[in-house]
Amino acid sequence: MQIDEHEQPLSAPLKLAFDYTRSVGPLLSQFFTALRERRIVGVRGSDGRVHVPPAEYDPVTYQALTEVVPVSAVGTVQSWTWQSTPLPGQPLDQPFAWALILLDGADTPMLHAVKADAAAEINTGDRVHAHWVDEPVGAITDIAYFLPGDSEEPVEASAGPDDRDPVTVQVTPSFIEIQHTASLPETTFLKALQEGKLMGGRTGKSRDGQPGKVYFPPKEADPATGLALDEFIELTDKGTVTTFAVINIPFPGQRIKPPYVAAYVLLDGADIPFLHLVTEIEAADVRMGMRVQAVWKPREEWGLGIDNIDYFKPTDEPDADYDSYKHHL
Repeated sequence: MQIDEHEQPLSAPLKLAFDYTRSVGPLLSQFFTALRERRIVGVRGSDGRVHVPPAEYDPVTYQALTEVVPVSAVGTVQSWTWQSTPLPGQPLDQPFAWALILLDGADTPMLHAVKADAAAEINTGDRVHAHWVDEPVGAITDIAYFLPGDSEEPVEASAGPDDRDPVTVQVTPSFIEIQHTASLPETTFLKALQEGKLMGGRTGKSRDGQPGKVYFPPKEADPATGLALDEFIELTDKGTVTTFAVINIPFPGQRIKPPYVAAYVLLDGADIPFLHLVTEIEAADVRMGMRVQAVWKPREEWGLGIDNIDYFKPTDEPDADYDSYKHHL
């Protein structure tokens, strides 16, 4: 099967996201715990300057800093830039200013958002104050944004002492959104999957005049020669386990209860194995050379993805001889 160069490539939005989790340490723990109480603190350096947010190590001596200093929630705009088109996840969903704000009692400015109706309403030297979220959790986002004004917002008296543990861990969602456009080989591969076909790609004629290795999933080019993969071969949904790992540790989003096996499966006719699940067998019984076959989801659930195959299961065939797949590990 040849690639149709006139075929429109597939294109779709792609969002990659994960939660970055870190231990904040003894100094930043005090900073985030104070934010949860609608207070702001900095740290004093060896030269007497107060750093906000706190620097964990002295910029002059590089020694760990420990002297925590309270500062005001009111400050002065040192410089600013206008965000005319807010992005998802930013502090405001309307145009606003990013500003370096020198809080009273601090010697270094902190970056945060200033709410204003127009760019003409903000100037260097303006006095602003922190506006807090309704339910602080111990993060920099407890300051929703800054507003014009020279007085701190009143803080309602607490119903009692805050007996919660200090903030010791920060979880920060991270993500990037792109528009992914598939290459022609990838488009051909994905559309074949939608029809229940497994298409491997190869170079029809390499420099030695012979067909190249069969890659599954197909790449844009043969990594060994750099030549384009211009020929597709339909593969069977049977293959051989080359290597595998037993997953014993649970994690968010896991759809199978551990233990289970993630294995590299070399489809018959392919030269490169690909990663998928192997089930319907005890994890301890999975082995190199084991013959497996794809178990497909119901036809109505098929889409443009390798997850049309739900998993692989063992067949009744004898194990493959090691020599048959040792060059494909």
